[in-house]
Amino acid sequence: MDQLSQQNGQPHPKEQAISVNGKTYRVLTDGDGVPLVLLHGFTGSSETWLPFFPVFRRAFRLVAVDLPGHGQTVCPDDPQLYRMEQVCDDLLALLDRLGIDTFHLLGYSMGGRVALHVALAAPDQVRTLTMESASPGIADAGERAARRRQDERLAQQLEENGIQWFVSYWEELPLFASQKRLPESVRQQIRRQRLRQRPQGLACSLRGMGAGVQEALHERLPELTMPVLLLTGQLDEKYHRLAEWMQTRISRCRWVSVPDTGHTVHVEKPDAFVEVVWSFLQAWT
Repeated sequence: MDQLSQQNGQPHPKEQAISVNGKTYRVLTDGDGVPLVLLHGFTGSSETWLPFFPVFRRAFRLVAVDLPGHGQTVCPDDPQLYRMEQVCDDLLALLDRLGIDTFHLLGYSMGGRVALHVALAAPDQVRTLTMESASPGIADAGERAARRRQDERLAQQLEENGIQWFVSYWEELPLFASQKRLPESVRQQIRRQRLRQRPQGLACSLRGMGAGVQEALHERLPELTMPVLLLTGQLDEKYHRLAEWMQTRISRCRWVSVPDTGHTVHVEKPDAFVEVVWSFLQAWT
């Protein structure tokens, strides 16, 4: 990620605060052309995408958003305001404020789940949908209930023990095991971004936007009419299998599995990420 930034120069995006539906969203914008909306994962922020701004701004108007509970987006401590349906409405209202009607949409992990909700809610506005290491939710009702209980316990621990404890816990999840191979400078950059998060914001995100809370969208995947890119790391077995299944349910779908890569393709293999996403977007721009 640092190497990509050095090769392409440091971005200088415009930062805005846009208030919609009781929340004030932080938004970074840069470039011209067809809009490309970028949604980060849990514990991330709009800054997740800064290393890629110099590349993608050549052809797109970039819009990166701090999702509720993350970065500098200001939200009340009410988990109901973090619900996927509410955030979806917020994002569409925010884009309307920016004068954006149609757009490409890319989301990573939690941001991919948000992006899927937006694409199903406003299919005529979404030109393409890219989901990196993302799911349509949890299909089994019993598993969803168990996930809700797990997320509630984690939210309580986060509130009680603070952000330092949580980041240390989060870094050791098997989901991120492949990140241990990254250069120390990159790992520290990710850690600093996580440490800047607010405990209450992340707790509300778990309670309002967690996979156990959201509607399971498996049966709605055939409704997607826009071109869809599914991007996963081959080492990320759960999301690799899920993407393999999802592509059979989506009519205009391309699935790319990046070898020797885990859950965070854009961090672990940034050049491959750019190559795959750029090629996909250019084909439909």
